[in-house]
Amino acid sequence: MKKTFYFIRHGQTDLNLKGIVQGRGVNTPLNTNGLKQAKAFFEHYKNIPFDKIYTSTLLRTHQTVAPFVQLGIPYEELEGLDEISWGIYEGKEQNESIMKGFETVIGRWRNNDLDHCIENGESPNELVARQKEAITHMLQQKDEETVLVCMHGRALRILLCHLTDIPVCQMDDFPHTNTALYVLEYDYNEFSIIDYYNTAHLASL
Repeated sequence: MKKTFYFIRHGQTDLNLKGIVQGRGVNTPLNTNGLKQAKAFFEHYKNIPFDKIYTSTLLRTHQTVAPFVQLGIPYEELEGLDEISWGIYEGKEQNESIMKGFETVIGRWRNNDLDHCIENGESPNELVARQKEAITHMLQQKDEETVLVCMHGRALRILLCHLTDIPVCQMDDFPHTNTALYVLEYDYNEFSIIDYYNTAHLASL
């Protein structure tokens, strides 16, 4: 069974712009620029024959792919595609104290301490567990060969690692920006990246 997955990060929100931590618990809409990014992505990829669209449960992913949904393409939201929970940092501005906290946590993740998390937050290993449920669900749908998946920055970095057998501690090797695209092909029980961090659709913005 062969499938092609188009994974994109959601469009920009005002909290992205202001440097406020979102995570799984903050459900913000796209801003004007984010809606422009979503439209640009749609115009660039509207002729791809997507069989299905998957999003997280959060509004910013729904709005990013809304133009495709309006074409009548079936869609489904999955909790496994939600952003990682940043715990007590969610909704707060990234001041010096929070940035130091992030640096400490990310440093431990880079050292393969993948059970570590911010207070009341989620560890990479916990995120991977729910992502695996989502991926299993998507792979079980035999009639969906070309799939669009809209999710979140940190979650996408971690997903790309475990889909391609790269250690999760190397998650920061995958760059991301709002609506950046990674295309993965699934064949013979393996994922391979066939388009890496494509932002061509943003050139006109």
